[in-house]
Amino acid sequence: MSAHENHGEPEIRVLGTEQELRQAMALFRTAMVGLPPGPDYPEGRMGDYLEEGRTLGAFLDGALVGTVDATSGFLVLPGGARVPHAGVTHIGVLPTHTRRGVVTSLVRHQLRAAQDRGDVVASLRASEATIYGRFGYGIASMSTTLEVDTHRAVLHPNVTEGGPVRFAQDSEVWDLLERIYSEHATDRPGRIERTSYWWASQRFRFSAVSGPVYVAVHGNAGAEDGFVRYRPENTGEWFGGRERTIVVSDFFAPTAESHAGLVRFLLSLDLVDRIVFDGVPADDPLPWMLTDHRGARVASVSDETWLRILDVRRALEARSFVGAGRVRIAVTDPVFAENTAVFEISADGVSTSSDPAHLELGIAELGSLMLGGVGCHALAGAGRITVHDGAALPVADALFTWPVAPFAGTMF
Repeated sequence: MSAHENHGEPEIRVLGTEQELRQAMALFRTAMVGLPPGPDYPEGRMGDYLEEGRTLGAFLDGALVGTVDATSGFLVLPGGARVPHAGVTHIGVLPTHTRRGVVTSLVRHQLRAAQDRGDVVASLRASEATIYGRFGYGIASMSTTLEVDTHRAVLHPNVTEGGPVRFAQDSEVWDLLERIYSEHATDRPGRIERTSYWWASQRFRFSAVSGPVYVAVHGNAGAEDGFVRYRPENTGEWFGGRERTIVVSDFFAPTAESHAGLVRFLLSLDLVDRIVFDGVPADDPLPWMLTDHRGARVASVSDETWLRILDVRRALEARSFVGAGRVRIAVTDPVFAENTAVFEISADGVSTSSDPAHLELGIAELGSLMLGGVGCHALAGAGRITVHDGAALPVADALFTWPVAPFAGTMF
């Protein structure tokens, strides 16, 4: 029987044993093709990295051919409400079994299971941009990479001084970073909880890193309120080089003081010509902190959060809306029939309606609008929203947009 012969619908079930979970992670690495080699998971410790009951396997002829998992947590909506969230990751199918409906079966099964658990939304980071829209995921936040030329990066005199910055000791790093992040949760839309599974995975991955990695924290001892993780590139050419670069892989600065303090620290580093901030919000103030705005350059902008709304009513009711007027939107969800309805939205609240809709859109488009990072005009101009009443479009724009750019800042 050939590798691509049709075997019918795959069996989808929860993976629970240590052996199954290890097999699923090995399958994922095979499916991703280009992931660098890493250490083996410690024996008997898979439960530290994968939440019980949330790893699914797809089986054909009794063989595991695909997998997906998720972790439970919370996601911040505009206005600060935190709703139950499934962080979806490790979606992979063996190369011998692609394009046979395995991903479709896995993702649809996972979405239904997540809704049954009470999750209001799910989100993921997409390895390919053409896969997840058909499952109702929409791009809801963007990530910006900034490159700073340290020779031009002079801070404006009005930038606050910030507080003290110190290097974290190796023995305290992970516990300290976890405490800082959990104690200083922000209301930025799109922020997600960094669960114990996430932190355990970070410890595991970095245990195999051979090059230098530095961690600095902001604030007085015992009251730290921000941190930065960074590493140098091309260390073999460091001495005598003219493009000595450090890459900031995790920049958590939830206050203006911690942001300024950590930026000052990074700009003060000797022997550094360029700083790459690998993932900051679109509205990060760094370029405006410099006397020479061109000292910070936007190197790239990429999609970050792909959001799938599982319960439209609960998501809309939890979100804040600011603006005058009201608008009726018709939402279509091909997976969850209960989400297909007309919703009347205003700053006063949300309700279902039997009146004709002003705007019509799919569940993926509502996911893109939910965090306030894109306007209705943009989606309507792209043909992603059907406009039945042109006067309603600016009303919807005012209601859905948000002054703070959505950003998760957490890869998983």
